[in-house]
Amino acid sequence: MMTLRRNFAWVLAIAGGICLGAAVGFTQSQTDEGLAPPPLRSPQELSNSFRDVAQRALPAIVSIETETNPRPLAGVEGGGRRQSPLDDEMFRRFFGEDPRFEQFFNAPRMMPRQQGAGSGFLVDKRGIILTNSHVVENADRVTVTLHDGREFEAESWNFDPRSDVAIVRINAGEDLPFLALGNSDQMQIGDWVLALGNPLNVGVSVTAGIISATGRGPGINEREQYLQTDAAINPGNSGGPLVNLFGDVVGINTAISTRSGGYDGVGFAIPSNNARWVADQLIQDGEVHRSYLGVQLQELSNEIRSQLGLDRRDGALVVDVFPDTPAAKAKIQAGDIVLQFAGETVANRDALVDLVERSAPNKDYKAVVLREGEEVTLTVRLEPMPQDYTAALRRARGRDIEEEETQTSEHIEVSKFGFEVAELTKDVAEQLGIDQSLQGVIVQSVSDGGAAQRAGLEIGDVIQRIGTRPVRNLNDFRATIDRTDLSRGLLLHVRRDESSAFIVLKPSE
Repeated sequence: MMTLRRNFAWVLAIAGGICLGAAVGFTQSQTDEGLAPPPLRSPQELSNSFRDVAQRALPAIVSIETETNPRPLAGVEGGGRRQSPLDDEMFRRFFGEDPRFEQFFNAPRMMPRQQGAGSGFLVDKRGIILTNSHVVENADRVTVTLHDGREFEAESWNFDPRSDVAIVRINAGEDLPFLALGNSDQMQIGDWVLALGNPLNVGVSVTAGIISATGRGPGINEREQYLQTDAAINPGNSGGPLVNLFGDVVGINTAISTRSGGYDGVGFAIPSNNARWVADQLIQDGEVHRSYLGVQLQELSNEIRSQLGLDRRDGALVVDVFPDTPAAKAKIQAGDIVLQFAGETVANRDALVDLVERSAPNKDYKAVVLREGEEVTLTVRLEPMPQDYTAALRRARGRDIEEEETQTSEHIEVSKFGFEVAELTKDVAEQLGIDQSLQGVIVQSVSDGGAAQRAGLEIGDVIQRIGTRPVRNLNDFRATIDRTDLSRGLLLHVRRDESSAFIVLKPSE
């Protein structure tokens, strides 16, 4: 989804036993058995509860230090080497032919050695640790420090940037204490939790708070259904556990919303039930296997529902269908609202993604979509998700994509909403680095303070639909604008980079 810039930052909380099924064979956590904590009759009993949980959990908490070797800078002309002035006659006249100059200027330009720190927790007595992907994914060496002070160099680590979950293996030569993974679905707003980890590298610490919200998706990762907590989380806490009053892990501390760069009272943790499926595969296979549809999805906001005349609250809005994908082959269209998949009701975008990714590939599934007010049943044959399908997966493999923006002189101004569009020619598409067969109009300018800017429209965005009507070129755009009642606002289907979204432009008061 496209998001507006705000005056705060999302900061990944990293500085500079778990029940995973048969793969690890852990015992079931108490919360999985449906037990509730005993009622607390006094503040001292609450204090004692915190103390008991901390004493049980702390032995399983680890600190993680990472080191990345120097690397040649990518994308530097000449294979990462400095442009040498030795070819300049005046330089040679004044400084001579000293071979040390040649050695200096032809030396590769290097990214310096980097170090990082985070947290984690043991999930198996054999030395398997659960943490965040962003803690270890770029590391060449990983060092783990146990709560008793012993240090071990990790034997291996596997990570999944899409979910931001990773596992690290050490060999301590003995059984180690570990934590159980609880049922995060049972957590409710107001429940007490403790966050453990090594914030700011001061040493393993414990903070207390409550669950502030569930199902949060602030736009900092590809797969999001975070637990929000006001337990203090700071840089270095990434990968540490969020535990309930049984001492069972209900989340992996991951990120904070902050204006100061540190704790501001809003922290996010990956729910344990989301991490379980990923970690299980990382332990067994070293990678995560997913199915995919090949669509861009968006939540159905109240504004979009109003524009589309929808009364129902469920469903996932398709804003783009990528060519030669299972969705394209099944004739799913942009503007469809997926109501059911594989016999399950689709509550929202995240629910559909979960259903699809966890379904077996190379099998047929029924999908019910709402298309122009009518329910349509389609047959979808899912396929394995390509390893370079998303930005996070490409990042893990060191693939960078560079894109450019451009303008053209032919344009249409929509002054009521404060933006101009231009023809999307093949030359423009080539400069943007996108498929030249893409149809639409390109946003050429956005007025400061206008409705378009407030809605998040940006120069370089490609508008492909107005409401449910396709826009192939400037003529389509002009004709559709002319017969649209702009007093109610304007619903645009916009493509930006590799993503698409529906946005609503409201007329100025």
